[in-house]
Amino acid sequence: MNDRPATDRSTAADVEGGALTKAQLAEMLYEQIGFNKRESKDIVDAFFEVISTSLVQGDDVKLSGFGNFQIRTKAPRPGRNPRTGEPVAIEARRVVTFHASPKLKEAVQEGGSTPGSDAP
Repeated sequence: MNDRPATDRSTAADVEGGALTKAQLAEMLYEQIGFNKRESKDIVDAFFEVISTSLVQGDDVKLSGFGNFQIRTKAPRPGRNPRTGEPVAIEARRVVTFHASPKLKEAVQEGGSTPGSDAP
């Protein structure tokens, strides 16, 4: 499919600006796997659409080796307006949480230095 040598392939580490975008993911599919650009964009869009639809329906999304997306229902509670200090009622709501897998946590830990780790 793709005649490019492995050394010519971009990775997530090559992303400029510190954030990986859907467009960059599609570009990586194009470069590394050999799908055409339209197919690459459609695959990335479909992947995120399936995840979004599952979460909206209240289903958890488990990606082995990456992590779990879960829907959590937060109860209503009293709050305060930080500017005025006035009491405000915070309504019940559903939120998405993400829990990284142990493999992902380990990879992140090994891939970056922690503050003070280079101290003797």
